[in-house]
Amino acid sequence: MQFPLRVAVIAAALIPTLTLCALADQVYGVAGEDTYRIGKSLEATHITYRGVEHLGIVSNDQGHRYVADVNYTRLDESGKASAHGRFVQELLRDGTFEDRDDDDPDFLTILNQPFAVQLDATTLRDLERLSGKVPFEAASPLGGSRLSGYLSSAPRGKVRGHLVVGVRFEADGPMTGTLPEHPNALLSGTMHMDGTAYYAQTGALLLALEATLTIDGKLQSGDDSVPVRIIYHRAIRATDGDPSMQLGSHEI
Repeated sequence: MQFPLRVAVIAAALIPTLTLCALADQVYGVAGEDTYRIGKSLEATHITYRGVEHLGIVSNDQGHRYVADVNYTRLDESGKASAHGRFVQELLRDGTFEDRDDDDPDFLTILNQPFAVQLDATTLRDLERLSGKVPFEAASPLGGSRLSGYLSSAPRGKVRGHLVVGVRFEADGPMTGTLPEHPNALLSGTMHMDGTAYYAQTGALLLALEATLTIDGKLQSGDDSVPVRIIYHRAIRATDGDPSMQLGSHEI
């Protein structure tokens, strides 16, 4: 089963046209944790991630090309290991995103999340004026079903000194799939996704996000089934290269 944080909620729901400002490349601090509880065991399995990511942005004949490279440490029960992830995405002139290269197995790049990496000026203004809860639907990355939820505004503030506009989402839906550790068993149940993203007021680049996915279901193999609860959490924020993820008191 792939880590299903590829809904691209904002991209699918809001981006109508492409009117982007030129921006320099961006560095992010990256943190994450996966928690697995399978069966009736009281002990959960944890995998943690920590690293630094570089996002490159270039213009081409088709639109904008985004290349994210992340170097990180993965810590689990077997110990600590260094790893690398890469994701390439293009924003075409019709406002749609297309994935070109996905080599991000632990879903740590800024491009492999439920928020579009950059918005157009019209969409950014819509977020600034967002009031109350706005319902939306998006395709689930598992099982071909639909996720239903809402968008709402998040408190404004600063990220690395940049004024940002915030948006929050929550969505629920059914899911089916398999786990890497149990490729022959079917996992079926429900998923709940929630997260918050902050876009720069100048240039509308995604500067910070937190996203959590919770799966509750049953793992079925033949006539046997066991309860499963899985929680994925990712946090990515613009930084000067320090992976500590600590923000100043004046920032979000």
